[in-house]
Amino acid sequence: MGIRFQSAVFFVQDIDASRRFYEGLLEQKVLMDHGPNVGFEGGFALWQVDHALQIVFGETSMGNEPLGRKNLEIYFESDDLDAVWNRLVEEGLGVAHPMVEQPWGQRVFRVFDPDGHLVEVGEPMPAVIHRYAEQGMAADVIAARTSMPLEIVQSILGQTL
Repeated sequence: MGIRFQSAVFFVQDIDASRRFYEGLLEQKVLMDHGPNVGFEGGFALWQVDHALQIVFGETSMGNEPLGRKNLEIYFESDDLDAVWNRLVEEGLGVAHPMVEQPWGQRVFRVFDPDGHLVEVGEPMPAVIHRYAEQGMAADVIAARTSMPLEIVQSILGQTL
């Protein structure tokens, strides 16, 4: 008997607002839609909080407890990070922090979804490796800068070992 991860689920106040955020702004594909429960490609789902509380705990309210608490993050990647950032900023979303370069070289930003869940969007690591190569860095320097094994950096750059 094996156990495998299937999905992470976020409880949300307004399923429609959350769908507009994830499906519309972050361009996520819906795989299943059961009204108050929506599953997306990639293994995450949204669940209308009052419906979820009724099924899980036999309750319909959490009182004044907030949903997003800065203790969980959902992560996405985009090859066009600047365009995603501009689109999300134009929507007036809460920004946890603007675009920054992480210690390993990856550019990322973090925003809050409609319920205050932390959402990170970053560039894929192959894009980081190619960006550094275009700046003239050698593969071994890129490997050290990104903490990626040299063999992976060389493979991404199409170099021979």
